[in-house]
Amino acid sequence: MNKIYGKLHDLRYGLFFCSQLAILFGSLIMPIALYDSVIMPILFMLNILFGLLLTSKNKRLTQAFAILFLILIVIFGFNLIKKSESNLLSFIRFGVYFVFYIFVTIEIIKQVLKTKSVSKNVITGLMSGYISMGFLAFFMFTSIEIAVPGSFKGLLPAGGTFLNKVDALLYYSYITLLTIGYGDIVPLTDVARKSSFFVGILGQFYIIIVTTVVVEKYIYNSRNRK
Repeated sequence: MNKIYGKLHDLRYGLFFCSQLAILFGSLIMPIALYDSVIMPILFMLNILFGLLLTSKNKRLTQAFAILFLILIVIFGFNLIKKSESNLLSFIRFGVYFVFYIFVTIEIIKQVLKTKSVSKNVITGLMSGYISMGFLAFFMFTSIEIAVPGSFKGLLPAGGTFLNKVDALLYYSYITLLTIGYGDIVPLTDVARKSSFFVGILGQFYIIIVTTVVVEKYIYNSRNRK
């Protein structure tokens, strides 16, 4: 059992990273209705489960993530029985994801910065941390749009639904984090604008500070091996 846990712990960044990619791009290879109603909730639960591996040395955070995981299982089971999801359960599920990504993003960055030896696993953790920031931005932007509808222009195509708005906000989150700024989606309210450039600044800080520290450690370790 300890051997299995040890192997899983060694692969923690890779497993977490793969589950993130599945959430982001899974809808490209499967029916969208099935993905949104069944597959995506399962992938998010897997993501939190792999998050437990990431925080296994932090007992309080592990316990908190375990509680969040159990909440999602209960909601998922209830939705399967009822074949629908109430607004209350949707908000609870959204809140669980939001809280999870706040803490897991911080934890990944801390672990990556504290590592002494840079390996492929650490580099995967570095990439995973960046993707986590994009998810965090998505939940922040979605919260703003829910609180103040119309905070962003260009979210809904003609005849679109709220699901189209969510997909557009996910897209906008990473476009903003990457500071690409195509201009097809525009923040209109003050809080939306400030949140947008805050996310852009965080993305640049991550690349300049976190990535630079990891690269510096990699170069230092490489020189010492010679």
